[in-house]
Amino acid sequence: MSSTLTNLLIVWGVLTAALVILLIYRSTLAMREDDQLFLNDSESHMQIEQQQVIARLNKVNLPVRILGAASGLLILVIAGLWIYEGLSRVQ
Repeated sequence: MSSTLTNLLIVWGVLTAALVILLIYRSTLAMREDDQLFLNDSESHMQIEQQQVIARLNKVNLPVRILGAASGLLILVIAGLWIYEGLSRVQ
């Protein structure tokens, strides 16, 4: 069963690394987002850029949630298997 835990830990590490990369990417996008824009007609290109940034942020949110939930669930499964393995060795 130890190889199962090792394999699950490797999968968890990969999922968590992907989550961290997406979180870093999302934070770099969020730095470019402005809460309010006061534009005249000559600065309309900034509005388009902000809409593109918001669209990218919205695309990243779903994978971040999925990877976060998968990482959390997987670490709980790993902890459960580790406890079960420890309890079954005692008997």
